[in-house]
Amino acid sequence: MQVQLLTHTPEPERVVAAAARLCYSAANIDALLDTEQNKQIALLDKILDLGHFSVLEHASFTFGIEGISRACSHQLVRHRIASYSQQSQRYVTHAERFEAVVPESIAGDAKFKRRFDQFLDQAHELYGDLLEAGIPAEDARFVLPNAAATKLVMTMNGRELHHFFALRCCRRAQWEIREMAKQMLKLARQAAPALFANAGPGCLRGKCPEGKMTCGEPEAVRREYAEL
Repeated sequence: MQVQLLTHTPEPERVVAAAARLCYSAANIDALLDTEQNKQIALLDKILDLGHFSVLEHASFTFGIEGISRACSHQLVRHRIASYSQQSQRYVTHAERFEAVVPESIAGDAKFKRRFDQFLDQAHELYGDLLEAGIPAEDARFVLPNAAATKLVMTMNGRELHHFFALRCCRRAQWEIREMAKQMLKLARQAAPALFANAGPGCLRGKCPEGKMTCGEPEAVRREYAEL
């Protein structure tokens, strides 16, 4: 899996702070960006503590993601306040060999890893036979499994990223999308540390929101994300 932050709103913290300043002061539009660095950080801390996340929508972040499974991307697109451009299995054929993601739970079991590889071989063989027979790639792709790897470009605003990290960085999230979310969060913190310092699973900010389904290790989770 490879995750890159391709681009983002220039000076995202400054833009968000300007929007917040407009809400809480009588400053003119042309003066909104003239906030000293320490005052800007203090203002961002205040609005995040208040839960005033609407101003984060003015900053967007675009990620390039490669080597995740179709099973993962199907989960990802449930987050609808985002833009996605995904590699097409209709126009990009896999005549050589399609890349596949193998869960560690299967890779660690020799018997099932062997059967898994055999299944992938059979799927690839049938896919190739269909293409050779003149079956359109858009139909041949029906035999490709959820394990097939994909690539995509995704854009989210700062508010949706906070929501995404709260759900997908949680230990109860599926392992693949959780790893992707952690890599995204690390990159987001590098680009805008004040905006994402406390972003992550819900237990970072208080009681675990998972109730009876909690992993039961909030302190370990907090240490993990403090060191991210």
